Amino acid sequence: MQTLTFIRDNARWLAAGVLLTFLSSFGQTFFISIFAGEIREGFGLSHGQWGGIYSLGTTVSAIVMVWAGGLTDIFRVRAIGAVILVMLALACVAMALNPVWWLLPPVIFALRFTGQGMSSHIATVAMARWFIAARGRALSVSILGFSLGEAVLPILFVALMLVMDWHLLWLVAAAIALIGAPILLLLLRQERTPQSHAQSGQSMGMEARYWTRNQTFRHWLFWFMIPSLLGPSAFNTAFFFHQVHIAEVKSLSHVELVAMFPIYTAVSIAAMMLSGWALDKVGTARLIPWMQLPMVAAFVLFAYANGTWGMLVGFLFLGMNTGMNNTLPAAFWAEFYGTRHIGSIKAMAAAVMVLGSAIGPGISGLAIDLGVRIEVQFLWIAVFFVISTVSMAIGVNRAKGLLPGAP
Repeated sequence: MQTLTFIRDNARWLAAGVLLTFLSSFGQTFFISIFAGEIREGFGLSHGQWGGIYSLGTTVSAIVMVWAGGLTDIFRVRAIGAVILVMLALACVAMALNPVWWLLPPVIFALRFTGQGMSSHIATVAMARWFIAARGRALSVSILGFSLGEAVLPILFVALMLVMDWHLLWLVAAAIALIGAPILLLLLRQERTPQSHAQSGQSMGMEARYWTRNQTFRHWLFWFMIPSLLGPSAFNTAFFFHQVHIAEVKSLSHVELVAMFPIYTAVSIAAMMLSGWALDKVGTARLIPWMQLPMVAAFVLFAYANGTWGMLVGFLFLGMNTGMNNTLPAAFWAEFYGTRHIGSIKAMAAAVMVLGSAIGPGISGLAIDLGVRIEVQFLWIAVFFVISTVSMAIGVNRAKGLLPGAP
């Protein structure tokens, strides 16, 4: 009942977050990869060439995010959010109308920057800033937009591709993103934390300070968190990017593998809501060091699975981490470094994650070309997540004593 009351009392602000994360789907790998076959065929690209273009555009978006993400500390969500959604719509139009392959890198950059980067960044920064006591629940609810997009858009657009040209479908995506801009303005006619009251609504981080981006970058805890930022984005993206190859290796049809995605999404939603509730109850410091242990289990299972059931159990663990990864990191930055400069700080963290999503598919694809079996790669990925867990545990356990009110 408390959660329902919370949602009812904050419906317009939570809905704005859901809208932004849902529309970010048009710049996410799971959506763009729907058209991978058509893009490669239309522009005469090999798998490697397409992967290189995708990595290049994503890498540049990560670099730009370091600067652009800080704009959320300056402009209201309603203003910057509406501008980004219009830019996202224009990026979709560019994909629909692009006639030559050499324009694909800037088009991919525009989609990744406005979609995966800024739309989701604005939503999570808003939730972290607007809510303090209920920060976990707010983040959980807002990220439901991403889960909704992941569950609905691939099936819908693959079905529409049977009766519509893929170029037209990008125009449909543009129209949806464009409609989102006035809806966002309507929802945020009054923002939850007015600019005039923003100063009093800030929460402090470690050592009772408001940390800046440069101070955070130089602080040792940030570097302990780097592996945990890179890992999920790099290897989740690589897993879904190479899904056709994985299906072949595991003697599954592509349809059989894709049929497991809704279960993965359902588990991620459940884990997201549960971690949001737990975050508000016991705090980030107790939860975040262990959030990537399910990734260890997932990739060990993916390595040894020899049929549908093993892969399905692997997806359950993958979904657990995806859900927790949608709530805990955003709350971590706000709790440990304060909210006054949270936009700039989280932009830096988001840039690392976007960079991970750029290099993951490239490294994995190169390894496949060099003859490294995907199962061997999965085992090395599991080892990576053991290392990232140890790094987080050391860093967070050392830093939590510096939090305001710590004994």
